[in-house]
Amino acid sequence: MKDFANASFPPEVISVMEQALDAAVATLPEPVHSHHVQLIAEAILRAAHSGERDPIVLQRLALLELQLHPR
Repeated sequence: MKDFANASFPPEVISVMEQALDAAVATLPEPVHSHHVQLIAEAILRAAHSGERDPIVLQRLALLELQLHPR
């Protein structure tokens, strides 16, 4: 994932990001494409890097960004 080579998060933030990622991916229709998972993960990383720690907010931000991403 570009732009995250030097990113560092404490274990509790990683746990929150995992919750958000799992919840976001669970809402996607089958079949789930790896490209969509990557876009969601990058959005969660960006938001967490900016200071967001609420897994629900991270999930929603990532799903909104996925909807806005050109296909």
